[in-house]
Amino acid sequence: MSANVVLMDPAALADFLADAVREYKACTPELPPRSWAVLLGRFTDDAMQVERVGFATNIRETDDSVLQEFNATIIPRFGACYANGRRGYWCEPRELLRITTEAEAQGLEVLGSIHLHPDWHRIGPPHERGLRVSQEPTPMDRHLFQGSGWPLNMILYLERREGGLYHSLGAWAPPSDTEPDAACRALTIRLRTPEAGLG
Repeated sequence: MSANVVLMDPAALADFLADAVREYKACTPELPPRSWAVLLGRFTDDAMQVERVGFATNIRETDDSVLQEFNATIIPRFGACYANGRRGYWCEPRELLRITTEAEAQGLEVLGSIHLHPDWHRIGPPHERGLRVSQEPTPMDRHLFQGSGWPLNMILYLERREGGLYHSLGAWAPPSDTEPDAACRALTIRLRTPEAGLG
């Protein structure tokens, strides 16, 4: 299914945003924040409608095969910063199966995932501030989006400005299988507008 539009009530991401803010406030330059969740919803004629998120255990630092994948593939290709176990997220497969099964029982599907990008170019260690981070996919994101094959990959960018936290969202289709280094295709996000009291 090739949909170019993401429909969403902002409340659908409330739990994820709360988790992202907690992670952001607790992070240090040595311990980056990480927040990741599965996006659950349904396909309409020409759009994907996000209804809620599902959280699962991260086995990035505990599973031997995942550690081997990072050491053999990720770190040599995307840089030594990924040697930090707080970098990256690897969903526990049995929990993903549970989330998928529970969603199907409620008439929902796994549409993809959402993860946090902080303003690491401001708050990260000095030697990592050259890469400007935003709601745009990094090279590592493109690699993971292509590997998962999910049609919807969202990034929530969180930054501190003028004493407050601000965020923006990006939604992306994965790169083509035939062009692994191709850019992700941007998807349009449309947020549900409350109708009470309007007009």
